[in-house]
Amino acid sequence: MSSETQTETWNDRFGASLMRSLTPPKIMLERGQGCRVWDVDGNEYLDFLAGIAVNSLGHAHPALVEAIADQAAKLVHVSNYFATPPQLELAERLKRITGAGDAGRVYFGNSGAEANEAAFKLARLNKGADGQKTRILALKQGFHGRTMGALALTGKPALQQDFLPMVPGVEHIDSTVDALEESIDDTVAALVIEPIKGEAGVVDLPEGFLLAARRLTEAHGALLILDEIQTGVGRTGNWFAFQGHGFRPDAVTVAKGIAGGFPIGALVTFGWASELFSAGQHGSTFGGNPLGTRVANAVLEEIERADLVAGAVTKGERIRAGIQALGSPLVEEVRGTGLLIGVGLTGPIAAAVNAAALERGLIINAPNESSLRIAPPLIVSDAEIDQFVSILDQSLAAVAAAQETTA
Repeated sequence: MSSETQTETWNDRFGASLMRSLTPPKIMLERGQGCRVWDVDGNEYLDFLAGIAVNSLGHAHPALVEAIADQAAKLVHVSNYFATPPQLELAERLKRITGAGDAGRVYFGNSGAEANEAAFKLARLNKGADGQKTRILALKQGFHGRTMGALALTGKPALQQDFLPMVPGVEHIDSTVDALEESIDDTVAALVIEPIKGEAGVVDLPEGFLLAARRLTEAHGALLILDEIQTGVGRTGNWFAFQGHGFRPDAVTVAKGIAGGFPIGALVTFGWASELFSAGQHGSTFGGNPLGTRVANAVLEEIERADLVAGAVTKGERIRAGIQALGSPLVEEVRGTGLLIGVGLTGPIAAAVNAAALERGLIINAPNESSLRIAPPLIVSDAEIDQFVSILDQSLAAVAAAQETTA
């Protein structure tokens, strides 16, 4: 079978069987190793998206593979009527690395959206002494998932439009300290925010915003809930992005990179927020299963052993410096922290740059028409970073040349 025919066969099967909510794939991937993947036709790609900040250890890392194989031979699922050693170990590990400490508690789900659904319910439980806390605040252009509660928190009207009416009680505010001061009062149950807006194009919050959020929520008895699904697990150069700002939230949601590609999510609560849930108020059949928690323990242990959290700082600096050194007229700014990087472009050309990069063997992402998102595995090497910069340079040059031709 020719490579062209094989690709066409995969595309036909995808179109005939997958829900139309999914867009047709650009390529069909078959295997991976480290920071590289190969499609069904044998073409090699440098993966600088890592499954959207999921594959912390890259592809087929021995620590992940061995944990899956070993645990699968012991115990895969038992339901939450029973505890298992990996579940307890992971809960204690998350309390440690988040800084939640002895007063912290952990709820396990299967995805980031489920973690945020749990956070939504946590917010609803913070009613106040006389039940006056009925408002939940989130940010415009924030993204928290596609299930109905998480979608209500998501500040993107275009994503909500076809599913109105939304779950009530959520208000979206501007990402400014002034908006925080104007909006937060004693009727607010919770403020839910991403420390860096990933789906908006890796957009940093204004200087002082997070500290103001902590100060105001604390003053009014509101929960500060941080969605660290994309920013967490070492990606920004701390275990969690909030740790770089010198405060603690009341709750943090975690998923994506926590298990290096195995589906798992978690809500970690701090202090008084840990007392809000009571028995029977929330649950998940698969949440905290022994296979998922064993894999997450293995991934987090390897991140810690290899000091990949600190490595995210130096490697991220190398990537940003490399992009800036290109001097491309198409690059307006470079955003983000650690190994979560956004490239702001001078016009609506992100899809064209993304396509040019893929054609040259580089996987990145265009979350909107004028931004690129770069989130390689935490194990990325200097040589791979240099290769990325070279391919990005070629891709930007190709798009610039195409613009000149059509001008």
